[in-house]
Amino acid sequence: MKIFKNRQSAGKILAKHLKDKGADLVLAIPRGGVMVAHEVAKELKLPLDIIVTRKIGAPMQPELALGAVDRDGEVVWDENLKQELRIKNYELREELERQKQEIIRREKVYRQGRKSLNVENKTVILTDDGIATGATALAAINYLKRHEVKKIVLAVPVASKESAEKLKSEVDELIILETPRLFRAVGEFYQEFTEVRDEEVIQLLSSRT
Repeated sequence: MKIFKNRQSAGKILAKHLKDKGADLVLAIPRGGVMVAHEVAKELKLPLDIIVTRKIGAPMQPELALGAVDRDGEVVWDENLKQELRIKNYELREELERQKQEIIRREKVYRQGRKSLNVENKTVILTDDGIATGATALAAINYLKRHEVKKIVLAVPVASKESAEKLKSEVDELIILETPRLFRAVGEFYQEFTEVRDEEVIQLLSSRT
């Protein structure tokens, strides 16, 4: 089982598996995904942009993803988990609205006035620093499909086996370097997994657009 030194190192390794994909651009799910994606974009000499999706946490358990929302306000729910926890949509209304506003804030701050890159009819590499439940990745995939991309290559350093199984039929190609048998959190598979600041995201994006 490989432990990555940091997100930059993981991105460089990931890029080696993406050279023959004919991609037009790289899209990152912020924040941590931007550090991985920046290395991929640099190695492949491609433009880099973000696709902001946000997890909808369970009441009293914010780390537990019940779903995720994209910039269009479309939500992907884990209906089985909602049913298991007996949570109704109205109980999540406030959290959903809060995450919609956070998407708007992040896009405005990160892009610094730049327009988002056009994805229509493009081959896109979508990446993050890892996938636990797959909620935010699935929301991003659905967003890209609605905006008529040509092809989606989902590429991440590490993912849980469950999320990999769930997502492989949703994309044209899935590249995951490690799918560990035991998976509790993405950060377990990095020696360095510090919190990424907004300022770092802004700097990395501005260097690739």
